[in-house]
Amino acid sequence: MSRNATKSPKPPSKKVDDRVVRTRDALGDALIELMHEKPFEAITVQHVLDRAGVSRSTFYTHYRDKDDLFLSDIEDFLEFMAFRLSREGEKSHRVAPVRELFAHVGEWRPLHRALVDSGKIGDFMELCQGYFARAIEQRFAELEPSRPPQSPRRHRTATSQMLAGALLSLLNWWLDRGMPNSPEEMDELFHRMVWPSVGVEKRVRFGT
Repeated sequence: MSRNATKSPKPPSKKVDDRVVRTRDALGDALIELMHEKPFEAITVQHVLDRAGVSRSTFYTHYRDKDDLFLSDIEDFLEFMAFRLSREGEKSHRVAPVRELFAHVGEWRPLHRALVDSGKIGDFMELCQGYFARAIEQRFAELEPSRPPQSPRRHRTATSQMLAGALLSLLNWWLDRGMPNSPEEMDELFHRMVWPSVGVEKRVRFGT
């Protein structure tokens, strides 16, 4: 999960901010690279510093420990991915960027295995469900004309949580079985159950 590949562009207003972003990206990338090579518990802060070329004092300016670095890196990725449809103003009836998520995750399948082996997969999934539930609820609000007016907000919130959980279950199934379907097929499969779950039958192709 390369932070450089998922970060949204930063405004070039303050050089110090650019340096901070580069430092955080270097540390995050170094940790992810190391997680491909050894168990998470075997990685030390010094390993990360040596790989990233960052001083110890600089590291502790930004993070408490390697766990703090790991969770921060994960949250940056999830923030970028979960809300990308809203951020980019997509006009389709999709409520989650399933195609994009699966395509990206498919590239770091070894990291998924490292998360499982290290016991960090639970942290990732908990964060993931929270981010995608909020993003899906936001998409429902943006697509208000497509939602039944009698559906109260509390139902939309509950449905968003349910769909976020279903998305993660689908992602785990897909990875465990060696990614048998394309990200595009998984996107359409997921979205076939979205609008019927809130009482709306859509007769459009969801990915367009």
